[in-house]
Amino acid sequence: MPKTILATDLDGTFLGGNEAQRAALYEWIAQRRSEIVLIFVSGRGLDFMRQLARELPVQPDHVIGDVGTSVGTGADFAPIAALEQWLDASWPADTARQIDAIVQRHPTLQPQPLHGGRRRSYFYGHAEPAWAAASELRRLGFDTLMSDNQYFDVLPRGVQKGSTLLRTLAALGLPAHRTLVAGDTLNDLSMFQTGLTGVAVSNSEAALEQAIAPHTHVYRSAQPGAAGVLDALQRFHQQGDFNGFISGHRLSQTTV
Repeated sequence: MPKTILATDLDGTFLGGNEAQRAALYEWIAQRRSEIVLIFVSGRGLDFMRQLARELPVQPDHVIGDVGTSVGTGADFAPIAALEQWLDASWPADTARQIDAIVQRHPTLQPQPLHGGRRRSYFYGHAEPAWAAASELRRLGFDTLMSDNQYFDVLPRGVQKGSTLLRTLAALGLPAHRTLVAGDTLNDLSMFQTGLTGVAVSNSEAALEQAIAPHTHVYRSAQPGAAGVLDALQRFHQQGDFNGFISGHRLSQTTV
C-alpha cells in the first residue's frame, strides 16, 4: 500500500484529548511507521516543535510552523530551498515595520511574546476592533487570521498552513491524494480549503465547524483531539484514497 501522509495541527488535535487517547494514536503510528509520513502543521514555532519531537514517542518527518511561514524537513528540520525562496520573497525586509505602524493605532492588539517565521502575532480580546485592524492590514496587502477567539496573526498575502502544505507536498514529491489533514481551529481552515481529505475533531472551534460546512471532503469525527485523528487516520489508511474514505464515512452515517 502507498504511504499515507498525515498533516496535522498540534494543539487540540495531535496533542489533544486525554493521555490514553494520545498514547493510542502515537502507538498506532509507531507500529506502522514505515507506512506513514508525519507532518506537523502548527501555529507553533520550529523551536517548540524541536523540543516536542524529543519528548514524543513518534517524531515528524517534516514540519510546517508559524502558521505556514516556516518549514523544515528531516530530523534536523533542514530548510527546503524552494520553500525558503518563496517565503523570503513574500516577506520583504521592511514588512515588520509596516505592520507595527498600523498595529500601534489599535491598542487592543497585544504582541505575543514568542513567535517566529514570516509573520507578526498578537492577542486580541474584542472582535470588533480586531476586525478594524484586519481590514486596514489587508488593504496594505497582508493576510490576517483570527482564531480560537484570541489569536491574531498577520501573514504574507497567500501564505497560510494550506498553501504552504501544498507547496511542501510538491517539493517533496508526496501525493496529495494520499494526504489527510487534521485540525480544530480557524487557523486550520486553509488546510481544509486545499481540497485535501480532512478531519475536523469533535472539539473543533465553532467558527471552524461553520466554515467547513460546505466541504464534503472533510470528515467530522465524533472523537476529540488525538482520538479524532486516529478515528480518521485508520479509515483513510485502510481505504486507501479520498473516494473510499468519504464513501465509507457517508455509508456509516446512513446506516447508524
